[in-house]
Amino acid sequence: MKIYLDDTRPCPQGWTLVMSAELAIDMLKQGTVDTISLDHDLGKNKKTGYDVVKWIEKEVATKGFVPPNIKVHSQNTVGRKNIEKAIKNIERLQQN
Repeated sequence: MKIYLDDTRPCPQGWTLVMSAELAIDMLKQGTVDTISLDHDLGKNKKTGYDVVKWIEKEVATKGFVPPNIKVHSQNTVGRKNIEKAIKNIERLQQN
């Protein structure tokens, strides 16, 4: 399954739209997600795409979680950069 985490953009064909970080994490826990594309901003006072990638990073580091392919489509420059750093950390953890 391909998950597209976003609260405003239209979902690309072939992807499943998920509008909250909490739901994305619940779906990741099920182990059926092979690709996830993250937006950073998901509404005021809500968890972000960065929260999702940090959850993945923690699970990889502490439980050997096999992460999906992670993409970023956020236009928030700072948020995008933070997500990309976490993805690099995940890749490093997988090499160890």
